[in-house]
Amino acid sequence: MTNIGAIPPGQPLAEVFGFPVNNHSSEAARHRYARLCPFNNKVPNCTKDKAIDPLGVCSIFDSPGEATIICPVRFREKWIIAEDAAAFFFPNNTSWTSLTEIRLKDGNGLSAGNIDLVLVSYDDRGRLIDFGSLEVQAVYISGNVRNPFNHYMSNVKVNALQPWKGINYPRSDYLSSSRKRLAPQLLYKGGIFHNWRKKQAVALHKSFYATLPTLPEVSPSEADIAWFLYSLEHDTTTNHINLKRYKTIYTAFEPALLKITTAPAGPIEEFITHLQDRLNDRLTPPDAPTLQDILGGKNL
Repeated sequence: MTNIGAIPPGQPLAEVFGFPVNNHSSEAARHRYARLCPFNNKVPNCTKDKAIDPLGVCSIFDSPGEATIICPVRFREKWIIAEDAAAFFFPNNTSWTSLTEIRLKDGNGLSAGNIDLVLVSYDDRGRLIDFGSLEVQAVYISGNVRNPFNHYMSNVKVNALQPWKGINYPRSDYLSSSRKRLAPQLLYKGGIFHNWRKKQAVALHKSFYATLPTLPEVSPSEADIAWFLYSLEHDTTTNHINLKRYKTIYTAFEPALLKITTAPAGPIEEFITHLQDRLNDRLTPPDAPTLQDILGGKNL
């Protein structure tokens, strides 16, 4: 549990520009004023949504005291995710580094998209030895997070402690996150790496993973994919929120992919009933109106 004291239920924002919304230290104020990102973004500033007017929300409250990451850059805190992935990809005492936003092409030379992070190992002459992919998946949002963000930024000390009463309250959309983002990534980009027999890692917030079907696990030595699950833990002394590895799940590629992309089947009888109703509508002509119906019931 994140458990940030004094933030009331109904306040959807947990972190803004890297700090809890009720952290009013000089450092937090500096980050808000300059729109800075403390989590190793590609530039010093936050670039979420818009570069000029960024949406600086790192995490939101799904429920009181439980923050969920909604920005993929938030996972880069202290490069914990890279260190965890390297331990899965490479033997101990391997020299390695990470490369961001690497373009990937398929066998036809067409773009398969960019990979968030590719970790590479190299020898003492700088020659590449091995590599693996690390995909980072934050959670999509339903509703509107821009309005409560703008409201908060208009008076941070007052509005941090105010519930948001506007319409379209922002909430995590786990279903869209898995169907529209995670599953296609695994199918396409993940399929290429699997054909190359290269290991893959996926970084997720633990609450996101909890919405996925239970994946069949294997031992680390047999795994094609390591699922690194992270939580956000509040430090009451500093009033910071820190990224912590919660758990690691090891799976083979194809069983995990099949489990994620196969929807559970409901009763076929309900579908047949629905089809029969639609068929009846199609085959049964509407009653022909009478002349009295046409004239609105007037006396003839």
